[in-house]
Amino acid sequence: MQLVQEWDKTFPKSDLVDHEKVTFKNRYGITLVGDLYTPKNSQEKNPAIVVSGPFGAVKE
Repeated sequence: MQLVQEWDKTFPKSDLVDHEKVTFKNRYGITLVGDLYTPKNSQEKNPAIVVSGPFGAVKE
């Protein structure tokens, strides 16, 4: 799997956060890809919010 490294979002990139692509396998062995945003230069634990759509990302 090859991930896009350049900025591919519709919103502007903030100078206050670091962004990286992450992958992991779910319990069914399917590889999922996500975007991880962390505060720039943060050395401590931070709270997290996970935003996800339904399987296949289709509501109806």
